[in-house]
Amino acid sequence: MRIKASKETLSNGIQTVQGVITAKTTLPILSNILIETQSGQLRLTATDLDIGISCVMSVDTQEPGAITIPAKRFGDIIKELNSSEVNISTKKNNQIIIDAQTCQFKIMGLAPEEFPKLPEFKDLGVIRLEQAELKNMLGLTSFAVSQDETRYILNGILFKIEGDKLILVATDGKRLAIFETKLKQRVEKDVYIIVPVKTIHELNRNLKDEGELSLILGSNQALFDLGDVMIISRLLEGEFPDYKTVIPAATENKMRVSREQFLLAVKRAALLSTPDYQALKLEVFKNKLVVSKSTPDVGESREEMPVEYQGRDMTIGFNPNYLIDVLKNLREESIILELIDSEKPGIIRAAGYTYIVLPMRLG
Repeated sequence: MRIKASKETLSNGIQTVQGVITAKTTLPILSNILIETQSGQLRLTATDLDIGISCVMSVDTQEPGAITIPAKRFGDIIKELNSSEVNISTKKNNQIIIDAQTCQFKIMGLAPEEFPKLPEFKDLGVIRLEQAELKNMLGLTSFAVSQDETRYILNGILFKIEGDKLILVATDGKRLAIFETKLKQRVEKDVYIIVPVKTIHELNRNLKDEGELSLILGSNQALFDLGDVMIISRLLEGEFPDYKTVIPAATENKMRVSREQFLLAVKRAALLSTPDYQALKLEVFKNKLVVSKSTPDVGESREEMPVEYQGRDMTIGFNPNYLIDVLKNLREESIILELIDSEKPGIIRAAGYTYIVLPMRLG
């Protein structure tokens, strides 16, 4: 193999695939990136056996071939090179030569035959999604995914497609995020898959603000084809909780508040949070909200802001991080927070979106 490519192109490609590689692996080949030429293009592939990601880039292919190279070392070398053009060639003993003007590296790789083959998705139905829309949906649901590995079924996002409706659901047991949108096409067979959070992070990193992607489903695997980037993932197996049963009906106790103003007030109050004293207090009065925080041996804060509210006076506690997560990702100038009572969840609803968060006990 012999290729010539720009340093920037190579660096971007390495960054795209490197995220799936885990630092500790019992198989040395999984620490490597597979490099292979394909008709004037270079494909980089990495996998941890649960998720695989590959990207293609235009390079000057002078001699076809394939090799695998340690990912971190390859990335570090390309990053530090003093030339904008890089020549890469291979020798018969899996040695890789990286040439850049006055600088040369010789690195030992592993044979491409040792690299795990990614599954193929041939002759399967394709579901087309808008990249920008999916990016927005993931931004408003992924933070609610559970980090508790003992509840593995919650360590991902439910993708549910019924007819022409796409529904994304995430929960960690303390909050629930649901986003529903219409697709341009109808699916003949309903889809119900749970995509692991690691795959969600890679999707979030690679989705663009324009264009489409194709979702192709295999047996317990899914392919997200973004064009120049492909992400193949195992799916989580099991039954996702029935989220519909916990969505409260609309209530009259609705508070309209500036999203940015509310977000900044919550962030300021959260500065006094400790692991043992997380809850901040919201006191809602007619057209007035008081955000306060009191932490023993640390201090206290209090902040007032105008709101639109005609319901009964109420005091309720929330984990500030659960409010910050949703407020910083919504785009609306103002949001409506529905409050039932101090022991019932708070609800934020926007176009196609519902966020439910359990209260915290105060004091």
